Parts: sequence; structure tokens; C-alpha cells
Amino acid sequence: MGDFHQNGSVATLHNLSKMPVKEIENQLRSFARNRKITLILPSLFSELQTPALAGIVDELCNADYINNIVIGLDQANEDEFKFAKQYFSILPQQHDILWNDGPRLRAIHNRLEEVNIAPKEAGKGRNVWYCIGYTLASQNSDVVALHDCDIVTYKREMLARLIYPVANPNFPYQFCKGYYPRIADGKLNGRVTRLLVTPLLLALQKTCGHSDYVEYLQGFRYPLAGEFAMRTSILPTMRIPSDWGLEIGVLSEVWRNLNRNSVCQVDISDAYDHKHQPLSKEDANKGLSRMSADIAKALFRKLATDGVTFSNERFRSLKATYYRIALDLIEMYYNDAVFNGYHVDRHAEEEAVELFAANIVEAGHVFLDNPMETPFIPNWSRVQSADPDILPNLLSAVKADKEG
Repeated sequence: MGDFHQNGSVATLHNLSKMPVKEIENQLRSFARNRKITLILPSLFSELQTPALAGIVDELCNADYINNIVIGLDQANEDEFKFAKQYFSILPQQHDILWNDGPRLRAIHNRLEEVNIAPKEAGKGRNVWYCIGYTLASQNSDVVALHDCDIVTYKREMLARLIYPVANPNFPYQFCKGYYPRIADGKLNGRVTRLLVTPLLLALQKTCGHSDYVEYLQGFRYPLAGEFAMRTSILPTMRIPSDWGLEIGVLSEVWRNLNRNSVCQVDISDAYDHKHQPLSKEDANKGLSRMSADIAKALFRKLATDGVTFSNERFRSLKATYYRIALDLIEMYYNDAVFNGYHVDRHAEEEAVELFAANIVEAGHVFLDNPMETPFIPNWSRVQSADPDILPNLLSAVKADKEG
């Protein structure tokens, strides 16, 4: 049973009535007559070989209010791209696949590299960025939703509830973030949110003073959720990171571009599980170790643009404050888990906090050593200004791959 608590920072739409998904979808069909809805699916080819994506595709076959599905396909050779076209052919909606490793889209990428406006590293951020560009080029979308392709517990109700707040013409929302409990197999998951983001935001408020931006982030129940929806009209000016700070970066851009009354979060599921990243203590360039550093850097850069001054001394103080708060939270999580019959490995939790604390300081050093670093990919308004033909050419390249 959902609660009705509002934090006063971000409007929260709860799941109080258990309104049937059919009723939500009936309303979405009505909204979609005037507001066309696009779904973006960033995917690795390897995910086409998992039960998770197969289940997602099956569920999407019944989401007839979706006008178009844009699939970003990474790490696929020519045979694998042909397999992907067959794999997604069961979708009844109009759908297009961006073969990001194919020669046509590589040529587009190389063209943007020549004028220094291409994404600098491969990954989910770059995949999503090209899907956004293709959506803008298609000019047949009013609402865009995005979610990952590794959701094991996917049901189409997740998508319907995610889209509803921005598709409903009677609501003021232009951006909606999904949230859900990260509980599966008798365990508390969501380690990076629980053990890094939540205590780090609390520590930043203590060490740097009150920040409206930090308060805004604290209003999201699950800020690292990969599920969000927005009005297509805000996409051209949105910059997104190419690293693992994508979700925090998107929330930062929403903060910069929209007023709070235009932003909400919605309860989209009672249960959620997906592919879990390893902690990767031995390799800082992988897993949750890399993710934690990228998230910390994203927060530091954003706060710096708001006038916060950072130094080595402040980062040492931040680390100590974070560490104490995180240990206190581990105690709270443990007691909450025991009370509900769940398991928490306190040793593993404290190991994660120790790693995250070290990465906070390391991320601070990287930030101080290179304060001019800009991990954000240029927004599509700038790209179009630099190369007015790029969007029509992207549209033609995807069409040629589809017909080839």
C-alpha cells in the first residue's frame, strides 16, 4: 500500500488506488490522439539474448498507445544487426533501430567528431543521445519515455504509469521520474542510491551549506532510476553526460530548464529487479566503483556552477562527514530489513561505503585537477547550428539501414 507523503520539493504521484492498468491505458489512448508518444530503448546486443528483454518486448506488444519505438543498438556487427531487426519485428508499433556501430551511423559520428561536438566515449549516454537526435529528426513525437532493457520484473503498467503524468493535458508536468522499491530475492538492493547518493547529499548540505539544488535531488525517492518521461519540446536544449552520471545529469538539466511545478515522480511498480553491477573494488574503471566516481563528479561540477567552492580540505571534510552518515544509514537499513524479514550483509555494505568514500575523494581530486572538463554532450540545438543537415542525414541513415 502506497503512502500519500509529499516532500514539498518534487510532486509525488503515489499508487494509492491500484487503478487497473487497462483504465490507465484507455486514458493514454485518448491522450495519444493529440500527443504522440515515443519510447526510447537503449540496448546492448547482448541484452537481446536475455529473458529480460524478451519479456519487455512481449509486454510492449500490448502498449498500443505508443506511436513509435526508437531502439539504440550498441556493440552489434552486421549479422547481429540483422538478427535485431528480426527480433524486434514482432512489435506492432512503428519502430526504428539505430545501428550505432554500422558504417552509416559511424560516418555521422565521424562527421560530428570533426567539429568536436560528438560524444567522446561509448556507453548508455551516447546511445540515448543519438536516439534523442533521431526522435527530433522524425518530428512525430510530443512525449518521450525511456527505460532500460534489463528489467527482469517488467510489466507494461510500469510504462503506462511513467508516461501518464506528462501525457495528461490536464497535468502541468513536463518531466516525470519513475520510482519503486529496490527489493528482490529477500534482499535490499539499490546500493548506490542507499549507500552513496543519499548520504552524500546529506553530507554536502552539512559541509557546503544549504543548496536548493541538493534539496531538489533529495526530493526524489530513487534518483538513479533509469525510467523517465518528458515532453519532447525540452529535448533540443537538454545536455546529458556520456559517463555513468547520466541519471543525475538528466535531473540537473531538468533543474536548470524547468520550474519545480513542471517536475514530478511517480510510483511505477511494487517490485523491480534488473541486472546488478559488481562492486569492482579491484578496478576503478568498472562496475559500481566507476559509477560512484562519475556520480560524485557530476554533483561536484553542478554545485560548482552554483557558486560552491571546492578544495582538497573540503573534500577531506566531505569524506569524513559522508562516512559517518553512511554508517548510520547502514544501521537504519539493517533494522528496517530485519523488521520486514529481509537480509542485509552489513560487512558487504560497509565495504561498499569504504570504497565509495575513497572514490569521493578521488573524484574531488579529478575535479580540481581538471575543472574545465565538460563531460556533457552538446545539446541538439548546438549540433543543428553547427551542422544544419545532420538530423535529416541521421534520419536517412537509419532508414537506409532499415531497408538494407
